[in-house]
Amino acid sequence: MNRISTGAQEVSSLNSDGPPVCTSNRTSANVKVAICRVRRGAQPLPLPSYATPGAAGLDLYADIDQPLTLEPGQRCLVPTGVAIALPEGYEAQVRPRSGWAWRTGVTLLNTPGTIDADYRGEIQVILINLGQEAVTIHRGDRIAQLVVAPVSRVEWREVEELVPTERGEGGFGHTGR
Repeated sequence: MNRISTGAQEVSSLNSDGPPVCTSNRTSANVKVAICRVRRGAQPLPLPSYATPGAAGLDLYADIDQPLTLEPGQRCLVPTGVAIALPEGYEAQVRPRSGWAWRTGVTLLNTPGTIDADYRGEIQVILINLGQEAVTIHRGDRIAQLVVAPVSRVEWREVEELVPTERGEGGFGHTGR
């Protein structure tokens, strides 16, 4: 058996004929987050949830009373009906759903949207239709995903000059195609 360590994963190949098998040596941490429904209706929507055991993002649902049609080029703010209290040292990122974006052209502006640990308002999603056809959103549709992650805090150390690198000040497109 051949083993290749990549730091976060170990790749094993039982024989040269089969595909490599990846196993993680990382442990994921569960973060306890308080959540509150801010819209109480007769038919409550599910709380944000993971679609699969390996999903990084929790699906966010449209908490709207009437269907909402987004014409091409149009944007709107869609409520999710929930507010959260993240622990200090964490953020939540609101991200597009890739399959929905591919199929319909609907994606998010200000992506990823950041929810700070001290924000207590309702999570709302800024959607835009970049597709060619109108898209109708219904109550309970999965409109975005929420990824909770730790945050590093910066302590600035002002210097006269930065250490030079091979790249230097090369910006957009500096490496060519």
